[in-house]
Amino acid sequence: MMDNPVVELQSNIFLIQGDNGGSHSYLIRGDYKNVLIDAGLDKNFSKLQNALLTIGIKVRDIDIVINTHEHFDHIGANRYFQDYALIAAHRFAAVKIAVKDKYVTMYESGDLNELPLKIHLWLEDKFRFDIGNFILEVIHTPGHTSGSICLFELNHKLLFTGDTVFAGGMLSYISESGSVGDYINSIGRLGIISVKEVYPGHGVISKKPKKDMQAAILKAEMLLKDEMAVEIVREELPAELQLKE
Repeated sequence: MMDNPVVELQSNIFLIQGDNGGSHSYLIRGDYKNVLIDAGLDKNFSKLQNALLTIGIKVRDIDIVINTHEHFDHIGANRYFQDYALIAAHRFAAVKIAVKDKYVTMYESGDLNELPLKIHLWLEDKFRFDIGNFILEVIHTPGHTSGSICLFELNHKLLFTGDTVFAGGMLSYISESGSVGDYINSIGRLGIISVKEVYPGHGVISKKPKKDMQAAILKAEMLLKDEMAVEIVREELPAELQLKE
């Protein structure tokens, strides 16, 4: 991991690195609203808070938190924002978070608190967030989970992928509510979009989106053929995929 947990990827777009197996968070500082993509683990919240402060943002300055899917390593710290910000997730993810479906969210695998989490916006495919200098379009990408989404920033052609696309075409773990077939279809849909860079939920960013998506499809097809050489990214990311300079 880099020594500095905060990286400014583009003007007003910041990567806040995850720790302890938690997801990265991305802060988008908009003209009208500040958006946080994935809050990460509950137990990483103090690090997230400190990272936001280095950018000049307080917890109460976050207007919208968008969860890329329903797994605990992406939603755990929602609780610190949900009384001040709107929490958004695809409706398939939202229902699992709202009813505390521990089987799918994997919450029993070990975060801190398990207080009720709120979801204020139940998203659908093609929903847009227009915050002035950035426009984020929701793309429903089931596969890793049924409620997985990617967020495409239309002005700069950037794709925030959660656990759907990783650098190098590493395959996402297909969870209990997911499907390899859905995963292949979702990556295929993303492949027709003109994307400059991919910002994933774990690991390094991808500057070769087309190549990495093609590799992911090939590996998923191998997985369906029971070819055991396919490596799967679990919630705890392999050390070789940790963010490096």
